[in-house]
Amino acid sequence: MGGEDEIVRIARRLDKMVAKKNAEGAMDLLKELKSMPMTLDLLQSTRIGMSVNALRKQSTDEEVISLAKSLIKSWKKLLDASEEKNEDKKKSLSLPTSSSRETGNSRDQSSNKRQEPPKTPTTPKITTFPPAPITCDAVRNKCREMLTAALQADDDYIAIGADCEHIAAQIEEYILDVKNTDMKYKNRVRSRISNLKDSKNPELKKNVLCGAITPEQIAVMTSEEMASNELKEIRKAMTKEAIREHQMAKTGGTQTDLFTCGKCKKKNCTYTQVQTRSSDEPMTTFVVCNECGNRWK
Repeated sequence: MGGEDEIVRIARRLDKMVAKKNAEGAMDLLKELKSMPMTLDLLQSTRIGMSVNALRKQSTDEEVISLAKSLIKSWKKLLDASEEKNEDKKKSLSLPTSSSRETGNSRDQSSNKRQEPPKTPTTPKITTFPPAPITCDAVRNKCREMLTAALQADDDYIAIGADCEHIAAQIEEYILDVKNTDMKYKNRVRSRISNLKDSKNPELKKNVLCGAITPEQIAVMTSEEMASNELKEIRKAMTKEAIREHQMAKTGGTQTDLFTCGKCKKKNCTYTQVQTRSSDEPMTTFVVCNECGNRWK
């Protein structure tokens, strides 16, 4: 069995342990992983980091937690090394051409060779988008830093091998639909940060890091669209209840013109009387305006 197949097998077993909340045998699997040679390529293709991180969060065994942290820390070094290489590559490409004049013979030799285009990093990324334009705006840079911090709030970005700074810059660029950092821009940035950092909605951040939700998509998503499934169900139930109450008010009660709506000043109303206090107290009258929906009692 190849190295990648073996890592995939371990990842599946760890995922089953997390699903069943039974970490028996996890220590042996983590020790197997520690003895295996790991590359960033394998880390990204097998998603083993996500499986180990999920186990670390759920486990109560200190040895399992410690070894899982150790593995994630060692894998983070692979990601850091890859990013450093990319930075060095960018710096070497940005050097002035005049420096080549200092090396006369080497320049003559290189001129005889075909010029080769700059090599792109061989390490694949989960999300690949064109680089976001560099900005000198202090507000925009601060917003990018906060978005990066939100994406790095947990170890998921290490497990996935995602470039959080790059993704954050892309999100900020798409949010800036108008060329000024007004209050609308700041509110949209705050909304993305709040939802990405929500501990009750970890799937949103994972989907952004993996590329299932692109920077362009999250930049325009509403609060309802970014909400967790649990919150969506609660909002759905509240909407149904509000509709039901409105329908009951429309169908029940007695129509009258004795009341004047304080909102639209119309007299097309429906009222109902309910005994809300003790029996020796008068009933409470609830009034609904049939024109604008205004309610009072």
